[in-house]
Amino acid sequence: MFFQIRAILLWPRNSAFKPRRLQFALGKVNVISGASRTGKSAVIPIIDYCLGSSTCSIPVNTIRKHCEWFGVIVATAQGDKLLARREPGAQRSTDDMFLMEANTIVDVPHRIVKNTNADAVKRLLDDLAGLSKLDFSGGEESTGFDGRPSFRDLAAFTFQPQNIIANPDVLFFKTNTYEHREKLRKIFPYVLGAVTPGLMAKQFELQRTRSELRRKERELKEAQEVSARWLADLTAKFSEAQELGLTPKPEQQLTRSQMIELLEEVVARTDLTITVSTATISEALSELNGLEAEEREVSRELTTLRHRLEEMNRMRVGGNQYDAAIGLQRGRLQLSSWLIGHTDDQADCPMCGSHTASARTKLEVLSARLEEVEAEVGVDKEVPAAFDRELQRVTTEVGVTTERLRSVQLRKRALSGRSKEASERQFAAKKGERFVGNLEAALDLHRRLGSDSGLVDEVAKMRDIVQALEAELKAQEVDTRKRRALNAVNSHAGRLLPSLDVENPDDPISLEISDLTIKVRGADRDDYLSEIGSGSNWLSYHLAMLLALHQFYLSQNQSPVPGFLVLDQPSQVYFPKNLVRRPDEGDQELRLRDEDIDAVRKVFEVLGKVVMRAEGKLQVIVLDHASRDVWGDSAGVVGLKEWREGIKLVPMRWLEEDPDGAPHQG
Repeated sequence: MFFQIRAILLWPRNSAFKPRRLQFALGKVNVISGASRTGKSAVIPIIDYCLGSSTCSIPVNTIRKHCEWFGVIVATAQGDKLLARREPGAQRSTDDMFLMEANTIVDVPHRIVKNTNADAVKRLLDDLAGLSKLDFSGGEESTGFDGRPSFRDLAAFTFQPQNIIANPDVLFFKTNTYEHREKLRKIFPYVLGAVTPGLMAKQFELQRTRSELRRKERELKEAQEVSARWLADLTAKFSEAQELGLTPKPEQQLTRSQMIELLEEVVARTDLTITVSTATISEALSELNGLEAEEREVSRELTTLRHRLEEMNRMRVGGNQYDAAIGLQRGRLQLSSWLIGHTDDQADCPMCGSHTASARTKLEVLSARLEEVEAEVGVDKEVPAAFDRELQRVTTEVGVTTERLRSVQLRKRALSGRSKEASERQFAAKKGERFVGNLEAALDLHRRLGSDSGLVDEVAKMRDIVQALEAELKAQEVDTRKRRALNAVNSHAGRLLPSLDVENPDDPISLEISDLTIKVRGADRDDYLSEIGSGSNWLSYHLAMLLALHQFYLSQNQSPVPGFLVLDQPSQVYFPKNLVRRPDEGDQELRLRDEDIDAVRKVFEVLGKVVMRAEGKLQVIVLDHASRDVWGDSAGVVGLKEWREGIKLVPMRWLEEDPDGAPHQG
C-alpha cells in the first residue's frame, strides 16, 4: 500500500505564529539527528496520534503546552491527505480532527477547526488500506481479538520506538500489552496474504453453516428419540384406540405402517364421529349434555353481569367522592361571600377598614370560584337517579342468574347420581378426545420425521454445504501459504543480516508468529531473541526482520501495510545519549571507537539499499543522536538540518518570546 509521510505539522496556541512544518522526502531514508531534549522522540507519537491512536503519547510540558493541533500529511495513491488532531489537554485523547484532501497539499491553513472525528478518519484509513469488512469470527460486529482487521493494527509494522528497537523481549510496536499482542497474532496470516478477504468470507460461511448444522442436528436427534419412544409404544396406543371404540379390532396381526394408517384415519374423523354414539347413551346422558351447555351459558352471563356490577359500584364511589370534594370547596369559599358583604365603598377590609385594591381583587376571584362551585353543586340529579335504577336492576339480575346457575348445578349432580352409565360414558368420551389430541401430535411428529421430512432433508443439505466449504478451504492450503510467506520473509532477513553488526550472521532466523519473536537456528540449538545477548544483536535482528517484512509486503499485489517505517535511536546500543568525557581529556569529547561508527554506518547503508531497491515504494524515517559525520553519505539517505544550537521540533521563539519580540513570561 502506497502510504508515506510527506510532512509533520504543529499549530501553535499563539495564533500570531505560523504552523511548524517538518518536510520529508518520499521513497528515501530521512534522518533527523540532533541533541537530546529537542523533540526527536515525539515524532512517532505525533504520527501515531494523527493516525487515530486511542491515546495521546506525545510528551507533555513543552510540546503539548505550546501546540494546539498536531498534523501529518500523508501521500497516498489517491493523493495527499492532511490529518490533524487537537491536543487533548487533560484528557487521554480527543476525537476532534481536521481532514484536508488534494492531489498535492502545498499550503496548509494558518488556523484550523474541527471538521471530522477520529472514527471517521479510522474508517478512511481502513478504506485506503483495502481492509476486509468481515471480522475473524466471520461477522461484522465482533470486537476484541476477533474483530475485523483495522489500519490501527498495522502500526505494529511501521513504528520502532526507542524502547522497542533493541528490545530482546518485544519485537513489534505496542505488543508489550496483551490486547495488542493477541490481535497481532490474529491478523498476521491476513497481512501475510495467507488469508484473503474472499477466504475470510468463506470461513465465515463455514462457521455459520456449522453452527446452524449443529442446531438442526440436535433438533433432529431429539425428535427422533421422541419418535422412537412413541413407535415402541405404538401397539399399546392401538389397543387403547380399540378400547375407546375409535377403531375396530383387526382380524389379523397388523404391521406398524398399517396401525399408523388406521390411527391417522381416527384423527381425520370429525368430532361427531369421535363422540360415543347417542344410540348407546341413556336419556339421562342426553339431558346431562344439555345441562352442561346451559351451565356454560349461564356462567358466561353471570361473569358479564358481575363485571358490570363492579364497574357501576366503582362509578358510584367515585361520584360520592366528587360530591364530598365539591362540598369541601364550597365550605371553604363561603367566607368570601361574608367578606364581600361587609365591604363598602369607603373600605375594602371589614376587619380594619383599610382600602386596598389587591384585597378586593382577591375577594372577587374567590367569589367567582364560589359561584362556579355553587353551579356544579346545583347540577340536575336526574342522571344519578337513572344510574341508581340501573344499579338496582343489575344487582337483581346478578341474584337471579346466580340462582339459575345453582339450579343447573343441582340438577347436574342429581342426574349424575341417578345415571352411573351417563358418568362413565361421559368420562369415556372425554378420554377419547384427549387420546385423539395426543395421537394427532404424535402422528404429526412421525410425518415430519419420515423419508420426505423437511428437517431430514435440511440437515442432509447443510452437511453437503459444510463438506464442500471444507474441501474448498483445504484446497486453498492456508497453512501452506502462511509457511510459504514466512519462508520468504525469513529469506529476506537472512540476506540482510550479513550486512549488519550481528554475531552469527550466517545462522538462519525465523519469525515465530505464535510468540511474536525471532528464533535463531544455530548448529547445536535454536535460540529465541530473548536468549541471545548483546544490544547489537537485538538491534540487527529487529532491523532485518522489520525490513524483510516490508520487502515481502511490497512484493504482494495488494498489501494493506503502509509503506513507511519510523526508527527511533537505532545507534543507542553503540553510543550513549550524552557522550562521556574523561577527566584527562578536558573539554574534548570522548573519541568514538571506529568499530562503533562502522556498525552505525552499516545500519544506514542497509536502510538505504532496501529503500533504493523498493523504487520509491518504501520510506524510512530515522531519529538519532548520531550526526552526519557518523552515518555518512549513504545512497538513498537524506538528512534534515540537524537539531542543535536551538533548532528543535517546537521553535524556540514559541517558547522564549511573544510575537512582538518581548521575552516570554511564564
